[in-house]
Amino acid sequence: MINIGNMTKRKIAILGPIPRDTIITYQGDKIKNYGCITHPAVALSKLEESHLEIIPVAHVRKNDEAPIKEMLQPYSQINLEHITSDQDRGNVIRLEYVDQNKRMEKQLGMMNPIVPEDVKDLMDCEAFVFLPISDFEITLETLQFIKKNSKGIIIFDAHGPTNGVATDGTRFHKFWVDMKAWLPYIDILKMNLEESQCCYVKPEYSLDELAKEQKLDTNHLPDLAEECLNAGLKTLIITVDADGCLIFTKEEGKIKQTKVPSMKMENVVDTTGCGDTFAGGLAYGLLNNSGDLIVASKYANALAARRTQGKTFDVFKTIQETEKMMIEYYGSI
Repeated sequence: MINIGNMTKRKIAILGPIPRDTIITYQGDKIKNYGCITHPAVALSKLEESHLEIIPVAHVRKNDEAPIKEMLQPYSQINLEHITSDQDRGNVIRLEYVDQNKRMEKQLGMMNPIVPEDVKDLMDCEAFVFLPISDFEITLETLQFIKKNSKGIIIFDAHGPTNGVATDGTRFHKFWVDMKAWLPYIDILKMNLEESQCCYVKPEYSLDELAKEQKLDTNHLPDLAEECLNAGLKTLIITVDADGCLIFTKEEGKIKQTKVPSMKMENVVDTTGCGDTFAGGLAYGLLNNSGDLIVASKYANALAARRTQGKTFDVFKTIQETEKMMIEYYGSI
């Protein structure tokens, strides 16, 4: 947290790739942009134009650095110093949607991982939002370094460790085999239903049996939550598509489950970046509401809902407009 005159400015780091995306929507529209951590960075900057400092941390290609910074330059509260291209490596992604949520993915370029050296000057941040999209982009040592040297909340998206890249660029789901090694260094782990299936396997299952039961349901979530929370995680949040999100915590030795409904939007244009934006909204809500997970999830749902409404950053609104939408939908903030 830094002081500017009599005003307190809060610092949130958002870490992960800024891929050069080519997106084919389920409606057949073609979108080219720079995605992933840009979505929550801009969403938060439009919420609070003076009270936040948002710090994207990413490695990009040299020929992408200038266009990315030019795109983010209008948002004066976004600190661009930690977007670097020293190794000339960055993500290049092609996404083709077959419906609103299901997509085929191809990765044509890969960033070098974010390591402790990249974050050593950010230990005064109040929140660190990690948004990897592949399993090589964040090192465990980076989380360990932050946990040792900072009091900031660590929010981590399981999308990265549950996705790999084949030698031909095809992206594929994979088991997060060493998940329990990471959990003690994460405060809030966020994932969707598909990713949750990559994080929990019943002990009596063989992989062949599991492959036959690939269906998206929630039956395994209490067991997954218990496994994660017993391993050192503080909070597990699982987004369940249009139904909202489930919050799992451990209180007095017992697992508690709370559901926060999603904001249903009639006209869904593009869902790319919804999960990333959700995580950013979660960080904002936690910092501004004394760690209240339910209120924070409402902010997260609101920003994710706004993200679906168009192809540009114009979908994101001010804090006044966002909270008005929350009150209209939930009855309160």
